[in-house]
Amino acid sequence: MSLISPEVEALLYLVAAVAFILALKGLSSPKSARRGNIIGAAGALVGVTTVFLAEELKNVGWILLVIGVGTIISVPASRMVKMTQMPQLVALFNGVGGGAAGIVALLELRAADTLGFLLAVAFTIFVGSVSFSGSVITFLKLQELMTTRPVLFKGQQYVMGALTIAALVAAVIVVTQGNAVVATLLMVAGLVMGLLIVLPVGGADVPIVISLLNALTGLAVAASGLVLDNTLLLVAGTLVGASGTILTRAMASAMGRSVNNIIFGAFKGGSTAGSTEVSDRPVKSGSAEDVAILLGYAQKVIVVPGYGLAVAQAQHTMYELAKELEGKGIEVVFGIHPVAGRMPGHMNVLLAEANVPYEVLQEMDEVNPQFKTADVCLVVGANDVVNPAAKTTPGSPIYGMPILNAGDAQQVVFLKRSMRPGFAGIENELLYEPNTTLLFGDAKETLGKVLSAVKAL
Repeated sequence: MSLISPEVEALLYLVAAVAFILALKGLSSPKSARRGNIIGAAGALVGVTTVFLAEELKNVGWILLVIGVGTIISVPASRMVKMTQMPQLVALFNGVGGGAAGIVALLELRAADTLGFLLAVAFTIFVGSVSFSGSVITFLKLQELMTTRPVLFKGQQYVMGALTIAALVAAVIVVTQGNAVVATLLMVAGLVMGLLIVLPVGGADVPIVISLLNALTGLAVAASGLVLDNTLLLVAGTLVGASGTILTRAMASAMGRSVNNIIFGAFKGGSTAGSTEVSDRPVKSGSAEDVAILLGYAQKVIVVPGYGLAVAQAQHTMYELAKELEGKGIEVVFGIHPVAGRMPGHMNVLLAEANVPYEVLQEMDEVNPQFKTADVCLVVGANDVVNPAAKTTPGSPIYGMPILNAGDAQQVVFLKRSMRPGFAGIENELLYEPNTTLLFGDAKETLGKVLSAVKAL
C-alpha cells in the first residue's frame, strides 16, 4: 500500500529533478561545486525515499540489506581514494550505473507489453552493457593495471562491424519477439562491444572516453526510466546524457580532435599511444637554488600544473611558494589547460583543495597571451599540454591540440621526475630549448627545496 498520494509522489519527484538541475548548475563553477554536490545528493535522497513511500515494494528487507552493504563498501572506499585516482573512481561509478540499468532492463523484459517498452528494453540492455565494460577498461588503463597503449589485433574493424550487425539483429528480435535468451546475447554483444571500443584508445584520450561513456550511461538510465515508468530516472538520465555529451565535445575540442577520431583513430594510427621510452638527448638541468634565483628576481611567474603535481600531492607546497613570491611583490598566476590531469577540472579541484584563490586560476584562452610578458613559466608535472609538437609536427598524436604557450616565457622551468614522455607518449621539444631548465625529482620535495631557497634570498 502506498504511503503517499500520487500527487505528493509527483511533487517529490519534481523537487528531486529540480535539485539535479541546480546541482549541475553548481558544478559548473569551482566556487559553487561543493554546494552543487550537496544539492544533488539531497535530490537523490528525496528520489530514493519517494520510491519506498510511493511503491508497493517486495523484498524490502533484501533491498535495505543491499543498500547497507553498498554503503559500507562505498563510503570508506570513496573517502580513502586519492585525488590522483579520482578519474578511476568516476569510471567505476559510471560503469556500475550502466551495468545496473542493463540488468534491470533484462529482468523487466518479462513484463513487456508494448513496442515502446521493448525498444526501451533493448536500448538499455545494449548501451548499459557497452558503458559497463568500456568503463572497466578505462579504469584498468588509468590505474595502469594494463597497458595505456592502444590494444589492436588484425581485423579488429571487421570484428566490430560484424558484432554491430549481430547486435542490431538481436535487438530487432528482442523488440519483435521479447525473447529473453536473445536479450541475454544482446547484453553479451554490448559487453564485447564496450571492450572493442575502448581497448584501441590510448594515452591522453582515455579521459575523453570516460566522459563519452558517462553520456552513454545517462542515456541508458533515461531509457530505464521508460522501462520502469519512472519520470525521475528519465529526467536524471537525460541530464547526465546531455551534460556528458557536451563535456565530451568540449574536451575533444580542447584536444583539437573529433570524437570520431578519438574513438577510431588508433585504427589508422591517430590515437595517442603512450610510451615508456626515455630519451638520452642532453638537457640543461639546474638545482633548487638556481630555480629560486630565477623565480625570486622575476616580476611575473606563470605556473602550469599537471598530473605530476597531483601524483606528488604537491599542491599545498606549490601554493606556499606562490604566496612567498607574492609577498616579494611578484605576480603569480596559474594557467589551467582544459584537459590537464586525467579528467576535466582535475587541476581546479586539486588547487582548490590547497585553498588557491579562484582568481589566480586562469583558463587557457585567458592566460595564453600573458606568457610573452612572463619572466618565468614554472611547469610542474605537466608535459603534453605545453608540447609545441601540437603546433609544429603534423602526424603527431597531439597535432592540432590547443596548448598553453609556455615556450613564449623568457625562462621555462620544468619540474619532472625523469625524462619519461608524457601520457601521449611523445617527446617534448620544449625540454631541449636553450631557455628551458629542468629540475628533477619528486615535485613536493623539489618545490620544498625551492621554497626554502626563495625564503633565503
